[in-house]
Amino acid sequence: MPKPTRVRLADVARRAGVSRTTASVVLNGKPDRIPEETQRRVEQAAAELEYRANSLARGLRLQRSLTIGLISDDIASEPFAGAMIRGAHEAAWKAGFMLVVLETMADEERARRAIGDLRQRQVDGFLYATTYHQVKEPPAELADSPTVMLDARDPRGSLSSVVPDEITGAYDAVSQLIEAGHRRIGYLQNVADIPATLLRLEGYRRALADAGIPFDPSLVEITVPEDRITATASARHLLDRTDRPTGLFCFSDRPATAAYDAAETLGLRVPDDVSIVGFDNLELLTEWISPGLTTMQLPHEAMGHWALEQLLRHIEDPDLEPVQHLMPCPLVVRQSVAPPSDYSRG
Repeated sequence: MPKPTRVRLADVARRAGVSRTTASVVLNGKPDRIPEETQRRVEQAAAELEYRANSLARGLRLQRSLTIGLISDDIASEPFAGAMIRGAHEAAWKAGFMLVVLETMADEERARRAIGDLRQRQVDGFLYATTYHQVKEPPAELADSPTVMLDARDPRGSLSSVVPDEITGAYDAVSQLIEAGHRRIGYLQNVADIPATLLRLEGYRRALADAGIPFDPSLVEITVPEDRITATASARHLLDRTDRPTGLFCFSDRPATAAYDAAETLGLRVPDDVSIVGFDNLELLTEWISPGLTTMQLPHEAMGHWALEQLLRHIEDPDLEPVQHLMPCPLVVRQSVAPPSDYSRG
């Protein structure tokens, strides 16, 4: 059986109708002076021919390993946070880098060893990722390496970072209920002491204030999102009032689905009697309940992509100032929001 012929850079250049130098500049990630149409032709030709650059030769030429280390607690095992790895991997692949992922299980000693192992392999930089939005001191071992924090923020702001825009996300969620006509909007709030707890409450309050709706602390019910029993009880406490809210914003999708249960036990229908909006877009829940849950998408894949691209900028320019980026949370509209019933108008 004949050995497959390796696709060369000259083959890509010929297919795209450009010089070998132009093809090389585009595929090596520095196409600033190349017209966009030419870039697209080169990239399309490379994809059609399944061209793969000689990474060893390229690394020697650039004096880099073309490898990025991603250090995390346990995001790979999370059903939706793993999208951060996918986003980072896609950005790394496009730039010709390899992404190596090591999990530490939130063990500081394991993190130090993982960073040391990757440094010995001469990785060009690090992504330091956490399972959820945290304010966290990065390991000291990363101090002299290009590093970007992913779903975490350095309390001193000394490193570039990307986290969800929690305030605007909550604001948009509540605004969806307000735009549907709701004026009494309850909130199932998280009990945990994490940034999202305060930030999403702030977004809820801002949306009410901007709509001229007074904040009523009695409509905020504290719960444990991961505990379905307590979340259902908290939702029932809000929905069993004589002056119950007609709209309900939930800290995350888990208590939102618990609110469905509470509504059903009270003989209320979603969205006819109560509209519900969640946060996270945990698709194992949001798409499998009826009616489908309107919610805010945690932008994990977009954050992973942004973090990798920002890291490459720091590798290219070690003096680049750190950037703290808030990634927008898109609204995912399903069927759990409708105008309030006659009950709330009377």
